[in-house]
Amino acid sequence: MGIAYRRRELQQKSAAYFDPQLQPIADSRSPEFPPKDVKLKKAQTRIELLPNLAARSAAKTTPSMQGGIGQTRVPAEHFLRAERFYFRFAMSRNFPTHQTTTPTVTVSEEKTVEVSTAESMTPLLGLSLPELTAWVQQQGQPAYRGKQLHKWIYEKTARSLGEITVFPKQWREKLAEYPLGRSTIYHKSVATDGTIKYLLKLADGQVIETVGIPTEKRLTVCVSSQVGCPMACDFCATGKGGFIRNLATHEIVDQVLTVQEDFQRRVSNIVFMGMGEPLLNTENVLSAVRSLNQDIGIGQRSITISTVGIRDRIPKLAQHHGQFTLAVSLHASNQHLREKLIPSAGGYPLPELIADCREYVKQTGRRLTFEYILLSGFNDEPEHAEQLAQLLRGFQSHVNLIPYNPIQEVDFKRPTRQRVQSFVKVLEERKIAVSVRYSRGLDADAACGQLRASKAMNSVNNGVGA
Repeated sequence: MGIAYRRRELQQKSAAYFDPQLQPIADSRSPEFPPKDVKLKKAQTRIELLPNLAARSAAKTTPSMQGGIGQTRVPAEHFLRAERFYFRFAMSRNFPTHQTTTPTVTVSEEKTVEVSTAESMTPLLGLSLPELTAWVQQQGQPAYRGKQLHKWIYEKTARSLGEITVFPKQWREKLAEYPLGRSTIYHKSVATDGTIKYLLKLADGQVIETVGIPTEKRLTVCVSSQVGCPMACDFCATGKGGFIRNLATHEIVDQVLTVQEDFQRRVSNIVFMGMGEPLLNTENVLSAVRSLNQDIGIGQRSITISTVGIRDRIPKLAQHHGQFTLAVSLHASNQHLREKLIPSAGGYPLPELIADCREYVKQTGRRLTFEYILLSGFNDEPEHAEQLAQLLRGFQSHVNLIPYNPIQEVDFKRPTRQRVQSFVKVLEERKIAVSVRYSRGLDADAACGQLRASKAMNSVNNGVGA
């Protein structure tokens, strides 16, 4: 059998292995296939020796190979080894394979130019190691580049591919504009207790809030899941600003990397208690949790997802059996008060919400947390504490009481410490696990949505005065 036929057969079989629909090159004398290449001859030799290898390894066989090699049964590992060798070689010579997915526009019969599409520019932040490895291989690079890319994104917090100095300079220059998915710090507000609130500017110009909360042993990040929030809770500054869109996975993960980079300290805990309702963006939130856990190395038990309660979403979340903590924002001990605070509560009655929470605990085995904002004279009376205790009796749960952070748009007031402790005492006497969480960064507009709203107002005022 002639060498030209063997060369053409090698190309066709290797191309078919990666993409059965790919049309093989008809002429083996094409300049894309240099006939005297030493590496190509080695690949040809490996394919030609397969029948002999089969005879020595008759115990491990695959169905008969078709075309060129006859009907000889060939060990799977030998055939795949040869195919992989050819594929790596073909990528280095720009031979056609299904990996060449970049769309092209024909300029002339002899010349084409590459063009980029929005779909092909998906940010790399948030992708797992296998996904990054597949991406670098699609770019014609060896698989080990995926591990390098993963390290530079998640450990070295690179902001562009151009910063990754272990990559070939020519490839870095080619991908200089490819997005990793990092935001920029638009504004930073530092409180006297060390809490830092960030306004992060996204690629489309939208601004979100993120908070870094340090203690001696921990660094907690309060992340946003949406730009704005559609729930319109009466006491919340974010809800007053309306809803724009969900955050993508990379925009959530980026918040944690930004805080970690700015503090020069490892993040230990994450709470989804910033802007937005996480269960209205469940897919991206869970994708971000996976990345934060597996790529950055933050334990799921150190991650809390907060929700005001969305009908049918809590049972669906239970099916994922995540190890994260679910925190449900009650903020009221009865349906009447809750509807005054949370407009959506009318479509998800409190008894139904509590029933779903009980089922969640049963399915996951994870204790559930209830958030309860104390509003002076509205929901912090002793009878409210009695109602809450009755509601949560016999429940594997914990109550976080949060004295209200005042905002300009509403008239709710922060309760005194005496009223807070009276509420705690009632719950403790009824054997309800309870703690008080005082907000950090009160001198830095640290309540959710406050800093973003104040900056927006300053921009308006500056524009009027200009």
